Amino acid sequence: MSALERRLQLLLDQARYERVAAAARTRGISVSAVIRDAIDRGLDVHPDVTLPALDVILEAEEAHVPSNPDDLVAELHEMRGASLP
Repeated sequence: MSALERRLQLLLDQARYERVAAAARTRGISVSAVIRDAIDRGLDVHPDVTLPALDVILEAEEAHVPSNPDDLVAELHEMRGASLP
């Protein structure tokens, strides 16, 4: 996450403020953090990058995944060229 360096004044009606404040209390974060999160979720920063990436993921062939987690870890280490501890 980048440093917070820009200040913004935002006026909300009472109903919206209460919704944001309730979300902040529920999540244990500040009202400002709720607003930043809503911006991040609502505004796609780089749709020209994220949408093609999503297409690649959705079009990928189904991969075999070992049922044993230890086998999966070993396979991942092997793919990365790392030795197991």
